[in-house]
Amino acid sequence: MTSYVENETEVVFTFDCKELVDRIMEQVMEMENCPYETSVNLLITDNEGIREYNKNYRNIDQETDVLSFPNLFFETAGDFDFAKENEADCFDLDSGELLLGDIILSVDRIQEQAKAYGHSLLREFAFLTAHSMFHLCGYDHVESADAAVMEEKQEEVLKRLHITRG
Repeated sequence: MTSYVENETEVVFTFDCKELVDRIMEQVMEMENCPYETSVNLLITDNEGIREYNKNYRNIDQETDVLSFPNLFFETAGDFDFAKENEADCFDLDSGELLLGDIILSVDRIQEQAKAYGHSLLREFAFLTAHSMFHLCGYDHVESADAAVMEEKQEEVLKRLHITRG
């Protein structure tokens, strides 16, 4: 399992972002019974940066808290069976790891939302990362039933990692 974490802001967190991302990745992959070692890229930017990515890649000219860019396209969320059949498109040829995709977080929104919800920066960072990891595993929240599944999974990851509100 490999995560690549880049912080293009001047904000320094009181926790190790890469270590936290690795713990979340490991927990999500375990919960999803992923049979492969995986790789994820995570970029920490600010509101201006995430707005630019949102505009360029989604044609939405506004800031957001997190963007997820899956490398894989699941027929069924969390079902990794298709990956072996599409090995050249799904795996890093050097490491053999399944390339899940990219995550972009806005440090400004992490700070704003942590304050608004009354919990720590660590908790908000972890929540948004878990949320995005499930997007990279094929989940979405367009329909309310799907949103409920995703929300339950996100909360379970944080619970297993003992990352609580407050």
